[in-house]
Formats: sequence, structure tokens, C-alpha cells
Amino acid sequence: MKPIGFWFAHLHQALESSFDRVLATEGLTRRHWQILNTIDSGASPDEALSPFGEVREGGTDLRARGWIDDDGALTAPGRETYLRLKTKVGEFRSRATEGISDDEYRTTVGVLERMAANLARE
Repeated sequence: MKPIGFWFAHLHQALESSFDRVLATEGLTRRHWQILNTIDSGASPDEALSPFGEVREGGTDLRARGWIDDDGALTAPGRETYLRLKTKVGEFRSRATEGISDDEYRTTVGVLERMAANLARE
């Protein structure tokens, strides 16, 4: 059996490359998706995504596309794109978790969260 580090790195790479392909159909990056999704949730992208950096660059690009207005809200074309992407992202997540029960998913996330917390205490 391969160790968890192998599977974590392998899964991370598979998730990243697969998700990138989903977003590439719209010429977007993960950061774009995070900004659109954060705005839709009612949160400020600058606050919610500040740990990830690159928020301003992604926001500037989305404004240039006419998807975010000057107040930081989704425009009609932005909402249309977001909803289309939300469907694609949902399909992607369903493929990624196919054959995994809700309990298995929650257990896996919980174990990874505890492992990260253990290492954060060092």
C-alpha cells in the first residue's frame, strides 16, 4: 500500500488538472471561479480569498469581461457564466466523488483536517 502522502499528492494533481480543464472551456482559472463563487455567496472576494493572493488580478479580468460591476457584484452576463460554470463544477465534483458515500467523504475530510491541525501545532 502506498503512503497517504503519495495519494494526497496524486489526488491534488488530478483534481487540479481536471478542474483546470473544466474552467478552460470559458478561458478561466481556479482563481476566477473562486472570485465568482465568493461573490455569489455574498462575501467579499478580497476578504475571503486574501490568503490565496491574485484576487485583484482575477477581479480586474472579470471586470474587463463585464462579469463584475464597479460595486463588485455579478452582472447579468457574469451571473449567466457563473450558473453555467456552477453546473459544470457540480458535474466535476460528482465525477470526483463517484462511489464515495457522504459518510466516507466526511470521514476523509475530517481525517485530513485533523492531520493538518496536528502538524500546525509544531
